[in-house]
Amino acid sequence: MASSYIILIFLLLGYCVAAGSENCLISLNSAINPIADPTSWTSPSGRFAFGFYQEGGGFKVGIWMVHKSQNTTVWTANRDDLPVSSNAALELTHDGRLVLKISPGETQLIANSSESASCAAMDDSGNFILYNQHSEVIWQSFNFPTDTLLGGQSIPTGAGLYSSVSGTNHSTGRFLLSMQSDGNIVLYPKHTEPSGIDAYWASNTCCYLQPVHFHLYLNFTGALLLIDEQGQSELISDPDTSSVNHNSTIYRLILDSGGLLQMYSHRFSENGDDVVSLMRMIPNNKCRVKGLCGFNSYCTMEDEEPLCRCFPGTDYVDSTNQFSGCETIFKEEWCSNAKENLSSSTFKSIDHVYWVDPPYFQVTMEVADCDKSCLEDCDCEVALYDFDQGTCMKQKLPLMYAWTVPEKSFRALFKVGVERIEAANTNNSDSQLRVFKYKKIVESGNFGLTEQLTLRPFSYRELKRATNGFKEELGKGSFGAVYKGTLYRGKRAVAVKRLEKLVNEGEGEFRAEMRVIGATNHRHLVRLLGFCAEASKRLLVYEFMSNGSLADLLFRSERHPDWNERMRIALEIARGILYLHEECDTPIIHCDIKPQNILMDDFWTVKISDFGLAKLLMPDQTKTFTVIRGTRGYMAPEWHKGTPISVKTDVYSYGIMLLEIVFCRRHMDVNASTPEEIVLSSWAYRHFRDGELDKLVLGEEVDKRLLEKLVKVSLWCIQDEPAFRPSMKSVVMMLDGTTEISVPPCPTAAATV
Repeated sequence: MASSYIILIFLLLGYCVAAGSENCLISLNSAINPIADPTSWTSPSGRFAFGFYQEGGGFKVGIWMVHKSQNTTVWTANRDDLPVSSNAALELTHDGRLVLKISPGETQLIANSSESASCAAMDDSGNFILYNQHSEVIWQSFNFPTDTLLGGQSIPTGAGLYSSVSGTNHSTGRFLLSMQSDGNIVLYPKHTEPSGIDAYWASNTCCYLQPVHFHLYLNFTGALLLIDEQGQSELISDPDTSSVNHNSTIYRLILDSGGLLQMYSHRFSENGDDVVSLMRMIPNNKCRVKGLCGFNSYCTMEDEEPLCRCFPGTDYVDSTNQFSGCETIFKEEWCSNAKENLSSSTFKSIDHVYWVDPPYFQVTMEVADCDKSCLEDCDCEVALYDFDQGTCMKQKLPLMYAWTVPEKSFRALFKVGVERIEAANTNNSDSQLRVFKYKKIVESGNFGLTEQLTLRPFSYRELKRATNGFKEELGKGSFGAVYKGTLYRGKRAVAVKRLEKLVNEGEGEFRAEMRVIGATNHRHLVRLLGFCAEASKRLLVYEFMSNGSLADLLFRSERHPDWNERMRIALEIARGILYLHEECDTPIIHCDIKPQNILMDDFWTVKISDFGLAKLLMPDQTKTFTVIRGTRGYMAPEWHKGTPISVKTDVYSYGIMLLEIVFCRRHMDVNASTPEEIVLSSWAYRHFRDGELDKLVLGEEVDKRLLEKLVKVSLWCIQDEPAFRPSMKSVVMMLDGTTEISVPPCPTAAATV
């Protein structure tokens, strides 16, 4: 069975080449625009079109399935860019480039290929293809899926589908389907974890000890298959047995804006009419999509649609958006001790509601005892009681991923302060009320930490017990050591960082990490779970990274990552740094980007760590002065010149590290066989200049174009002048192929060594 699917893939590839010679109807110098015919290029059957479609007050470039009523968008080029005006034009130029001419002097590349196209075709499969003069495919939209997978299309390891914002806005939305290197296919909210409490569906087709290359493939019968590099296949979902003629049926898998993975069949008749059927939906309950409702709200179904409702004592953050989450309004210090709590609190309950946040207290007891225990506990803001098990679970806000479970005997009892209720019904001044947007203020010590954090405070005793007396050391840094521990009765492994150096310096690192990583949330940043600030003790609790650091993988492992893995790792790190530089409320300079600070989780996903040296910029700042910090070999020249640092400082460090990723060796190697090999940047530039990069990777099967691209990006990043270095956004665009890379000049470091 497996071999038949591999043969099918090769047949499809052959079909594409054949289609090129037969249906390559879009010639060089062809152009379309948004409002004058033709506004699109159609496939031979007319079922698909490529061109301009309207979004908001402008136009985007994409592919859609043509219907008599309303078209279905299946792919969007550069989906997060703003719509263009009606003056734009899409052109297959005389030199074989597919470009979007936005305005005079402003051109954007749609298809990034190292070869020039001789023609193009909109295929009946929904694939837009560029061919060279030999009728070979040099670029195809199927290789760059957005939120949709069509019959004949596949997703490789490390890629996935990102939902759209809505049915009318095809920018990147909130949910992700990921094809992981361990063979598992996972659904989860963007900027969270593909495992544990964040994932809301997994194919459970894992787990491989080492990364393996897979493809998630949707065939022309509607079957969804997982195919590994040996040609072995596993059926994820069954083929469509109801369709009499698969040639007249198109299958479409979409991750919709609500996080649902849905399979549709489109059956076309000879007169062009089509019947659309929903074949399957994952998950089958819309409320089981984690992240659909925000913090402090729960999902319930009404008229077969999900509705987000606020917990008692809270209200919507944005009254116009039910998915925005809810905030708690209360008077300052309404609970200062247990006795006062008894007279100043009341309960509001919700039946059949459940969430996945672990409680800080879980004991078997009677329901009345559970209520009393929570009422007398200032830390308890809600008690979840399981009548089936007789279990009492006490928790703090904020809570996430909550939904109603009608078939379960759960009851959530929310403790609401009397003053809070009174305050909500009066027009008190701002000095009397404040909005508690998940703010946890550290009260034990003068830290000045009033940032919006969602961290759990731990006692020193808890963390000493969790680490078995700080027994297993994972690593040691300039400010202290990191130990392995377990929480929640051994169910969750954590890394506990104990700051041990002089109080002032350790305090500085503690504050920096709390400020920076406590206020961030991204898939490629290590997650800070909690902290301890007890007397002079300062500890930070992180998620545990089972596969060590990138340094271990590059310099100590017997098996080096293959080229696709190196590319994935480089791109994931770049996206994490881009988040710090441009997507946080306050721009963050990491200041210590190096392989030792890049960790790998259970699924070999990149996690940037160690923010103790990080520097926050003010909203109007682009540069800042600070004391020299970082690691020798990765530090940008401006550190030594006494000039201001900027986000370009991290870009330099990334460039050095990118060379190390490419060649799986350290930047400085004093034991190198020849003097010219000691400094990697100098050695790499010399061979790049001479067109001999392949000599640096002897014995490896390598795509020379990929090797050259990675080296060019790294050489641009390590330019001596910060102004010459690209931004991290440009780095990401160069790596993922959405922008061309010019030849970099010689970096000063490479020229002087």
